[in-house]
Amino acid sequence: MRRLPRDFSYLKIPGCFSIGVSRPISMCFLGLIPMMMVFLASAVNAGSPPRLHTLEWHELPMLPNREGVAAPFAGVDDDALLVAGGANFPGKKPWEGGTKVWHDSVYVLERPDGHWKKAGKLPRPLAYGVSITTNEGVVCIGGSDANRHYAECFQMQWREGELRISSLPSLPVPCANAAGVMLNRTIYVAGGISGPNEKTALHTLWSLNIENPTSGWCRLDAWPGPGRMLAVAGALHDSLFLFGGTALECGPEDQPVRKPLIDAYRYAPSCGWKRIADVPVPITAAPSPAPALGQTQLLVLGGDDHSQVNVSHEKHIGFCRQTLAYEVELDIWTALGDRPFAFVTTPTTHWAGRIVVPGGEIGPGIRSNRVWAAK
Repeated sequence: MRRLPRDFSYLKIPGCFSIGVSRPISMCFLGLIPMMMVFLASAVNAGSPPRLHTLEWHELPMLPNREGVAAPFAGVDDDALLVAGGANFPGKKPWEGGTKVWHDSVYVLERPDGHWKKAGKLPRPLAYGVSITTNEGVVCIGGSDANRHYAECFQMQWREGELRISSLPSLPVPCANAAGVMLNRTIYVAGGISGPNEKTALHTLWSLNIENPTSGWCRLDAWPGPGRMLAVAGALHDSLFLFGGTALECGPEDQPVRKPLIDAYRYAPSCGWKRIADVPVPITAAPSPAPALGQTQLLVLGGDDHSQVNVSHEKHIGFCRQTLAYEVELDIWTALGDRPFAFVTTPTTHWAGRIVVPGGEIGPGIRSNRVWAAK
């Protein structure tokens, strides 16, 4: 597991927060701590000082798919947790010549102490799309199967013990591996890839007003950095946030090569994009959307930090377990310690007062059916 770079450390202010700085700079800061403490005392008296939250993770019932899946759709409707679709290698693993299989099963958990049951099926086997919980249901956007990527969107509802699926306007282009989030009743979808053999990632931002979905998707100005897929989106303080991901470049034999990214951006519908503090390490395919912790932080729950790109499956030790918090008003990153799990290519959702991460990929070609939650 990759930690923060060796020249990166946190300046820890007693009882308050940590500022990410390089070690030479942090030494310079030591002499300033007395003055900073005076400043922070003033901030406390003035109102709301920065606060470092902690998370306590626990397990919910395991998904019925014993193999587990990556990249399912997940969300909440009528107080029930829905997990649908996803992909895995149910037979041989990739290094054994195994074939990836996409799934269409929808499972429902109606109580945290209950049991999963089969709710129904998706219109087709599907994974790697975006899923957003709304008051009307779980909106599922794009995705892929074994042959192609899709632009179609639909809504899942769990009403009176029955799964209901209805169509929504399609994206203007097919899209999988995008980042999405809802802000003030508008759904935003950023980046992704339009087909399985594309050599560049999308540099697009689409929006759908959930109050009037028949008006369709609108294309907005994209962030100033490169196109990307498998990024993390978040929403807080009337702004959309976009963290990391990976760009695609044309490599040897005309094959796409991933270029990990650490850049991050904030988007306010009224004034557009601005670049914010870079993520301390590359993050690709971290669970998304980034959960909000209180009114001050957005969480990045690990991801692939690209430290094991050339590591064989026998020696792969799993993905990053470190949780990073972006302090929205301070524009800094803090570390919240390790989690007991390290999933990539999976969604997050809020359910029953919990942040929920329903399974995902734990190593190359390996999935998990464990469901983790934090109150």
